[in-house]
Amino acid sequence: MRPDVLNPLFAESGTLKGVGPGLSRPLEKLGLTRVKDLAYHLPDRFVARRAVANLDEAGVGEQIVVALTPREYKQAAGRGPFRVMAEDAVGNYVALTYFGRASYSGKKQLPLGEKRWIAGRLDQYGQTWQMVHPDHVSEDSAGMVGQLNEPVYALSDGLTQGRLQALVHQSLEGLPELPEWIEPGLATKMGWPRWHEALPLVHKAENALARDRLAYDELLANSLALLLVRESNRAKKGTPLHGDGRLRAKLNLPFELTGAQKRSIAEIEGDVAQGAPMLRLLQGDVGSGKTAVALHAMLIAVEAGGQAALLAPTEILARQHAETLTRMAAGTGVTITLLTGRDKGKARESILMGLLDGSIDICVGTHAIFQDSVAYRNLALVVIDEQHRFGVGQRLMLSQKAKRTPHCLAMTATPIPRTLTLAQYGEMDVSRLDEMPPGRQAIDTRVVAQDRLADVIEGIGRHIAKGAQAYWVCPMVRELETADIAAAEARHAVLSERFGDTVVMVHGQMRPEAKDAAMERFSRGDAKLLVATTVIEVGVDVPNATLMVIEQAERFGLAQLHQLRGRVGRGSQQSTCLLLRGDALSETGRERLALMRETQDGFRLAEEDLRLRGGGELLGTRQSGDTPFKVADFEQIARLLPLAHDDARLLMERDGGLSSPRGEAARMLLYLFERDWGVQLLRGG
Repeated sequence: MRPDVLNPLFAESGTLKGVGPGLSRPLEKLGLTRVKDLAYHLPDRFVARRAVANLDEAGVGEQIVVALTPREYKQAAGRGPFRVMAEDAVGNYVALTYFGRASYSGKKQLPLGEKRWIAGRLDQYGQTWQMVHPDHVSEDSAGMVGQLNEPVYALSDGLTQGRLQALVHQSLEGLPELPEWIEPGLATKMGWPRWHEALPLVHKAENALARDRLAYDELLANSLALLLVRESNRAKKGTPLHGDGRLRAKLNLPFELTGAQKRSIAEIEGDVAQGAPMLRLLQGDVGSGKTAVALHAMLIAVEAGGQAALLAPTEILARQHAETLTRMAAGTGVTITLLTGRDKGKARESILMGLLDGSIDICVGTHAIFQDSVAYRNLALVVIDEQHRFGVGQRLMLSQKAKRTPHCLAMTATPIPRTLTLAQYGEMDVSRLDEMPPGRQAIDTRVVAQDRLADVIEGIGRHIAKGAQAYWVCPMVRELETADIAAAEARHAVLSERFGDTVVMVHGQMRPEAKDAAMERFSRGDAKLLVATTVIEVGVDVPNATLMVIEQAERFGLAQLHQLRGRVGRGSQQSTCLLLRGDALSETGRERLALMRETQDGFRLAEEDLRLRGGGELLGTRQSGDTPFKVADFEQIARLLPLAHDDARLLMERDGGLSSPRGEAARMLLYLFERDWGVQLLRGG
């Protein structure tokens, strides 16, 4: 059980003063559902505000505090912004602008004719001064002037900086003094404050030592939990699998295995022959042949009298895998089936019976293959594809589906920097497919300005006229009110007007049946152009699709761009990837797109992605293979994770493990950072 001293931190945020139903929803959007979440909601930055007597004393872009008197309300038509026209002491006007639900609080806080002190960033909109979503509104200047280091937090619609600052302040009141879990010599050498001192410090001002301390805590908790999983796994009894090669000998693959594939298969074969269950990660770049390696692993299990299951994160990917494996294994006599959450009635019953009596050798599906109602006669090997979409807890859950813990092979098509591999898969052995199969052509990658959109569409017309197919990827599904981001639905409408019903669309918010129908039309070749979001990032395999257009490519990270590019170049024909860029291109965005043109080595791109993101640029699109951390940023992970990994090993091997005084403190750390899968393993000792 969680130590009592931590319970106040895990209380719901609704227990804090001032949090009612109206505030609960915006807090929930930010994931701030408990007191601990608010305490660890660290500021994005700090601002220095200057008090000015009037707007003439301020500059555009400056953070100021000024006394203003609201004179007029202006509501734009439809869902447009709400503006309060306010006057300073010498008659200058400024528009205090609110979007969405914040309009209500704007009107409430700013009654006409009554002077208020306003804090915020002064900007210019046309010929008018403007302040969007003022940070603070007060009836007097107390506490508003002289605030030189004010924290600025990420917000959601319905929250203001002032309200969130007050809640964070409440969350930090009465922090317990917890025992020290960091090795004393290291804490002293680094000059880090203790935990209960560090957390308030990072909310008061820029404090690199306090930030590093909190990041290190998170990295240490993760490293220790992964170490516990590894040790626990080694102590378990698995079923040694000794395949006789009879099924693999019948494989008639249309390609020769690469050296990297043969090496990985040998590593897997050596692991599954042991008494302890295998925990291995298979990393492979786009098109490096992970599926063939996984099939060999599953056939070893079947040869040894067991069953194998392949878990995929989406139905599209599960169906793709089932079709590919069935095609590859034709002639072996192995029975392969697909099971998803949509299988109902007699068809589902038939599959469940086949898994229970052992007549089905390999089951492919989504998480449905591990539901309580699904039982296996002898599940010997589990393959998890796109591992980063699951988690360590789900890996441990698999052990409940077999008499003995099954061997586990995790796969990812996202090349991961070595540092992050240690962070996410520290309990696993790693195999890397770092060779590409012979005969694969390089993809011609070009960067094209958005203002050449009409030319690109004409080019697609010529491409389709030759009988080929194409993808068009957009960052979002629908247009955002305040952002100029290409939307799949809007782009689909434009392209359909030009190319008719040969255009289909797929995105994550569609019903599964509609999504499958669109994918089926594209796979068969009936549809020539597929407009999609990043739902097609992995697993979609249409050899006739030889053109990829990625709109607003600068909004994606390198890892994601590389995955999307990998949807083409899957046949023998030359393929092209066009990266459409907007005008407002940052230096990092420019470097990212240049790297995409320069190389197709996914492992190099992954390392460069980490370097670029470590510079502090926040991406508009969350990355595949992103870190499992909330506190530690990319730069801290690269710098501090090796220390945390060594410290965790030191604790377990030299400092008495979890039963020592520092070990007891480390248990507290595991509960604090909710590495529950580690906590479960330490309960016995």
